[in-house]
Amino acid sequence: MTGSESETRTALIDQQLALAGWNVADPMQVIEEFDILINRPDGLSENHVAYKGHQYSDYILLGKDGKPMAVVEAKRSSRDAALGREQAKQYCLNIQAHLGSELPFCFYTNGLETYFWDLEHSPPRRIVGFPTRDDLERLAYIRRNRKSLTHEFINTAIAGRDYQIRAIRSVLEGIEQKKRDFLLVMATGTGKTRTCIAMIDALMRAGHAEKVLFLVDRIALREQALTAFKEHMPNEPRWPNVGEKLIAKDRRVYVATYPTMLNIIRGETQHLSPHFFDLIVVDESHRSIYNTFGEVLDYFDAITLGLTATPTDIIDHNTFKLFNCEDGLPTFAFTFEQAINNVPPYLCNFQVMKIQTKFQMQGISKRTISLDDQKKLILQGKEVEEINFEGTQLEKQVINKGTNTLIVREFMEESIKDANGVLPGKTIFFCATKAHARRIEEIFDKLYPQYRGELAKVLVSDDPRVYGKGGLLDQFTNNDMPRIAISVDMLDTGIDVREIVNLVFAKPVYSYTKFWQMVGRGTRLLETNKPKPWCLEKDVFLILDCWDNFEYFKLNPRGKNFKQQISLPVRLVGLRLDKIETAGDKGQTEIAAREVRKLRAQIDLLPQSSVVIKEAAVSLAMLNQERFWNDLTHQRVEFLRSKIQPLFRTVSEADFKAMRFERDMLEYSLAMLREEKMQAEVLKEGIVEQISELPLSVGFVKHEEPLIRAAQSNVFWAKADENAFDNLVAKLGPLMKFRERRRGGEQTHLDLADEVHRKEWVEFGPQHEAVSVSRYREMVESLIADMVAYNPVLQKVQAGETISAQEASDLAELLHQEHPHVTEDLLRQVYKNRKARLLQFVRHILGIEVLKNFPDEVSAAFDQFIRAHTALNSRQMEFLNLLKNFIIEREKVDRKDLINAPFTVIHPQGIRGVFDPADIDEIIQLAEQLAA
Repeated sequence: MTGSESETRTALIDQQLALAGWNVADPMQVIEEFDILINRPDGLSENHVAYKGHQYSDYILLGKDGKPMAVVEAKRSSRDAALGREQAKQYCLNIQAHLGSELPFCFYTNGLETYFWDLEHSPPRRIVGFPTRDDLERLAYIRRNRKSLTHEFINTAIAGRDYQIRAIRSVLEGIEQKKRDFLLVMATGTGKTRTCIAMIDALMRAGHAEKVLFLVDRIALREQALTAFKEHMPNEPRWPNVGEKLIAKDRRVYVATYPTMLNIIRGETQHLSPHFFDLIVVDESHRSIYNTFGEVLDYFDAITLGLTATPTDIIDHNTFKLFNCEDGLPTFAFTFEQAINNVPPYLCNFQVMKIQTKFQMQGISKRTISLDDQKKLILQGKEVEEINFEGTQLEKQVINKGTNTLIVREFMEESIKDANGVLPGKTIFFCATKAHARRIEEIFDKLYPQYRGELAKVLVSDDPRVYGKGGLLDQFTNNDMPRIAISVDMLDTGIDVREIVNLVFAKPVYSYTKFWQMVGRGTRLLETNKPKPWCLEKDVFLILDCWDNFEYFKLNPRGKNFKQQISLPVRLVGLRLDKIETAGDKGQTEIAAREVRKLRAQIDLLPQSSVVIKEAAVSLAMLNQERFWNDLTHQRVEFLRSKIQPLFRTVSEADFKAMRFERDMLEYSLAMLREEKMQAEVLKEGIVEQISELPLSVGFVKHEEPLIRAAQSNVFWAKADENAFDNLVAKLGPLMKFRERRRGGEQTHLDLADEVHRKEWVEFGPQHEAVSVSRYREMVESLIADMVAYNPVLQKVQAGETISAQEASDLAELLHQEHPHVTEDLLRQVYKNRKARLLQFVRHILGIEVLKNFPDEVSAAFDQFIRAHTALNSRQMEFLNLLKNFIIEREKVDRKDLINAPFTVIHPQGIRGVFDPADIDEIIQLAEQLAA
């Protein structure tokens, strides 16, 4: 730590201001020791007698017009930065009072910790760096011109569904209440991106945001988001445009992956200020933000909005904490169940067919292999008795072509087809590995050669042919072929293809979050104004579950409990601290000193541009004092464990194979130091095996042949000391990237005929039927069309003639006896009309009468009402949604209903506590018209 305040300013604060583009030596930009005239010294901590009515601000940052824009109060690095808080505030207030200027922004710092205080808007918060002059100009413009968000117009052409408007209102109201972190939980397919874009549109129009960052975790999702912004906010300049690599600072909307943004904030060539963005949106915020990429959010000082489809009861505690929400209470939530049960539904429901093969259930052994296949194996020179695999080992230790072929055949038979009834509709095959995906692709090509290799295509993230216009993903989305996308992880989440009608789980899944995101690939409904010939209608989609995933999640609702992994650099430092402490306790001061030198060298290599390292400046500054290391007590070692060891999670560029070897050597030397001989022997055997796998055919490895051969002998290890250990790490560690692993774990490839062991429909969704709603409707409509040719009653209906009560009864009896068991009740469910009679359904099917769908009529009326009243707040939206469902359920409503339960849940006075009298009259008029 620096000594005086002057030294702190010169060594630290001046440099930090320079990084933000401020030239401390230029009085047109920065004034030091700025003289502030005051009438009285209220609130000052300095001795006011000495200053005689004057205050002196350490730094004043000037705008382009020469007026003060910010005050920076400095304290020496050994003191708490917060000691300058009240001084900085008083300086700002006095500058405003005496110069008649706008209230300057307030900063206070000790060079290690810096705080930003927008006095009129929010409490102080810690930041990692100063804003540029352009940042301050933008922040001042926003503060000066922003409008109230309470009644800000929401563009319903972008996001016009009631729950989308409620979600936007929840965030806008939160911003009005000075909140800065928000979490929206919305089921996959309910339009999270559109909701977010409509919210950004409102914030920009209201003057609350000028620069927005939309963060995603994959390139495909970046392209998808850019397309959405281009469609819905075409006039807002976006980054990146096609081919752009370097960051451009003149755009309004930025869409980037976590790695791209991390490289920008850590890099030296493309520096961005921590204050560059006004709003950051974190798409799919349950992933990617708990590892190195969380640094991106720590770096920027902006309003933060998290988007996730993960159900609230499954969301990790850390996600709620990150966005300052109570556990289980996001800013807004709209579930899959709410979406499919809405009238009309917002998402497509699904049915599940469970398919399992004999080999999956019973394994592959002499007992389950057919006699014909046993003969073939013998002719191939294989011992049938030696083939013995569990079903769970398929696509791991054993590959059986016959099992994959059976799955493909079953899919082609059971899948939902296109309008011609020949080819499957758009489908995603979820495979275990890339090799598995390629094998499935080969089977499709072999079984269905007439499609010339176009029916099914592998889409994996590391294939450059996937991306861009005309790429494989674009073909799958916008062309007739391919119909089947075979994927490993890439299409599991975030990809938006509305025409998907089949999902095939050709692998087991253990993460609940990931599983439901995979299911979400099929939940989107079609856009009626953009029909595609290969999918003209969709009211259900099919899931073929080949690995009993639904049963697994019934028994394990949260999935497998994965342990949080400790990164290799963090683990290595932890072992080094263990060794230092153990050596100290045993009086081995030379060994402890050796490891301390290595630890200090590791600390020096930490990425200084990382925000995690910058935020730990106070802790790291303590290590610059030699006395800290000269007397390394248990307490100080514990300090290193708790404060310094976690910082090594920022290490992302290293030779990790060499680091693993160093870790193993460190574990061995620690075991020897602790006299744990059995543990040391096991570790030694592993190290010797690694060394034996170094290929002497490589020149670099050949150069170390004497050491490699020596290190495989017992004599070497009997005499080895710390110098020998360090020599092994230094000379052989860098060679570990050339290792050739033993081939003992090689997979067994078989081509044995498999057969279906079990195939059954899973009753899922509101119908609990063995066929889909759409299929049932098709069967009824086909039946009636056929019966018209010979049934005199149907012929009279078609001709518009009057039907007697007896004829209607006879027709009902006949339809009930025919497959598929046509009843008035089932027709009311399928056509979603609880009032229509059987003959009305028949007339509707024959095209004579259009049935009025009461729920659709109610929903449309409420949607129109909401679009006409764009200033509704979230509580009012919630009340209207409840009223809509009440009318659909009861088909009537009285005035007194609106001041009783369930409406009193929203406000004790019911409608009177939510709307003003004029609005109440309008709502009652709407309700009475609908229920009439």
